[in-house]
Amino acid sequence: MPENPLLQPWTAPFGVPPFDLIRPEHFPAAFDQAMAAHKAEVAAIATDPAPPGFGNTVAALEQAGRLLGRVAACFFNLVSSLSSDALQAVERDYAPRLARHRAEVTLDPAIFARIATLHAQRAGLALAPDEQRLLDRLHAGLVRAGAGLDPAARARLTELSTRLATLHTAFGQNVLRDETDWHMLLAEAELDGLPGFAREAARQAAAERGLEGWVITLSRSSVEPFLTFSTRRDLRERAWRGWVARGANAGATDNRPLIREILSLRAERARLLGHADFARWRLADNMAREPEAVDRLLRQVWAPATRQLEAERTALAARAREAGHNDRLEAWDWRHWAEQACRALHDFDESALKPYFPLEGMLQAAFATAGRLFGVTFTERHDIPLYHPDVRAFEMLGADGQHRGLFLLDSFARAGKRSGAWMSSYRVAESFAGAVTPIIVNNNNIAKAQPALLSFDEARTLFHEFGHALHGLLSTARYPSQSGTNVLADFVEFPSQVLEHWLTVPETLREHARHHETGEPLPEVLLQRLLASRNFGQGFATVEFVSSALIDLALHTHPDPAGLDIDAFEQEFLADIGMPEAMVLRHRPTHFQHLFAGGGYAAGYYTYMWAEVLDADAFAAFEDAGDAFDPGLAAGLRDIYQAGDTRDPMELYRAFRGRDPEVTPLLRKRGLLVG
Repeated sequence: MPENPLLQPWTAPFGVPPFDLIRPEHFPAAFDQAMAAHKAEVAAIATDPAPPGFGNTVAALEQAGRLLGRVAACFFNLVSSLSSDALQAVERDYAPRLARHRAEVTLDPAIFARIATLHAQRAGLALAPDEQRLLDRLHAGLVRAGAGLDPAARARLTELSTRLATLHTAFGQNVLRDETDWHMLLAEAELDGLPGFAREAARQAAAERGLEGWVITLSRSSVEPFLTFSTRRDLRERAWRGWVARGANAGATDNRPLIREILSLRAERARLLGHADFARWRLADNMAREPEAVDRLLRQVWAPATRQLEAERTALAARAREAGHNDRLEAWDWRHWAEQACRALHDFDESALKPYFPLEGMLQAAFATAGRLFGVTFTERHDIPLYHPDVRAFEMLGADGQHRGLFLLDSFARAGKRSGAWMSSYRVAESFAGAVTPIIVNNNNIAKAQPALLSFDEARTLFHEFGHALHGLLSTARYPSQSGTNVLADFVEFPSQVLEHWLTVPETLREHARHHETGEPLPEVLLQRLLASRNFGQGFATVEFVSSALIDLALHTHPDPAGLDIDAFEQEFLADIGMPEAMVLRHRPTHFQHLFAGGGYAAGYYTYMWAEVLDADAFAAFEDAGDAFDPGLAAGLRDIYQAGDTRDPMELYRAFRGRDPEVTPLLRKRGLLVG
């Protein structure tokens, strides 16, 4: 039998996985061997006869599980980016096994006893600051996980983790199946209103499916331009209904029963851990600390956002009437008439902008921004094995010209790739057991076309995900569990969101927004119209987001999740918060993958806005300095990117800003300030 490449040394440049050799059938044996090795490593730590010390316990735990981490990172990245029936079958089988394994390690009473002993002695251990925080966070994490509970409670927590892993996997696979199975085939006569870039993307989508004509898919990069530009209201409605029905179609992909069970099991877990509900358990370890603090922030933004939305609705309705549309505005009309109203108000046409935003130009803009702020450079490498022809590899060099990390870019939407945009790691930076450089991947879902032209929102998403990538690439944390994005949940979005601001720095646009054919820079008049229109539609965008964050909290504080009628609850919730007419949630529960395809953002979708308070306030410092690349401020910002979880995030922020963050810059950024 051929050797399993997952279990052999990875000899490609920079230790990249041997993607050209890996097959789905390699993962089961690799997982089995890796879990067994990890279990043996943990058992050796737990039974060590020497008294617990930082080295033989905390550092040893950091070193344990290397093989499992390597195999799991490779597998779950491929499942997200290049899924297949074979990989999904492995995922369904091994997600609960891995969850059980993690729970058994986390809840090992002998390990907890050693950590508790060290934590009680911490004042006399003479630890370095990062070691002290690592011990504190490890102890707190084990307590929060239930390691101090009685055996029956620990056993039940393991069962809950195992079942939740199965449900999360099923939820995500159901959404992916609904997205993959649905498409709308168009004839040429049905393309009215679509600009050239949208037609080309639809033609490419049809060709990928072996169809003649033009295809609209449920990838956001396909459906949103269609909803924006198509003049065929009947087809916009069909596309919109397909988009919002993901996970809510009767049959095998119906996510409603999964949601009820997920919420019920999370609530039970929270009660076992001494909390009234899951939201209180989750937020106790975040910067926000409690649901009431999150609700205050969201309500502080909700009121001005709904006022702004009504002003936008008036402008949209007027524009629609001028064009002869006298029917009531519906959800599938909003983006279309918003584009028309923006064009009329600001003499600004999104389709006229796109030729100046080619993917390559925006990528170079992001690289140049990182270079000026942080002194790094990116060089494309063509000798790296990659998992798909669309993926590109870039080596990041420090100011000294030395290798600092590898950045993989996976830009385009395709069948088998989950929707949205995200950053992940194949390997994180660390130095405690020898210098290890990171391998970071950014995934986007841009419509594949020749050339690939971005909307302004897609360019902003590229900067956002690249901000996450820099958080991983710049990390100088010694220990892997403190590296890069391994920070408190409501701080993880700050490094990504703050980088978005540099896209709209006029200097960036003048240099990098260039016509994909002629190389001519974005005309100054278009640049000024773009900047003037940035706040247009912010009522819509803010209401769409805040309502999703509020329903997240409502679901995770519900007293009887097992009895929920999800559809009825959604409608009652929207009525209770006063959701404006013709508005829907950005993410309806049945396809809200942030919440239900995993637990990372459960009771935590608010974190984007929590971080936006920080990012708007942080960039205001550069604006006050009159220099978007102010060297002193850039150095302070780099400290945050490098630190990972070696310091408390608010301590890091205060060191950068000299004070606590203020909410006013966020309201100003979104155009929601009154007066």
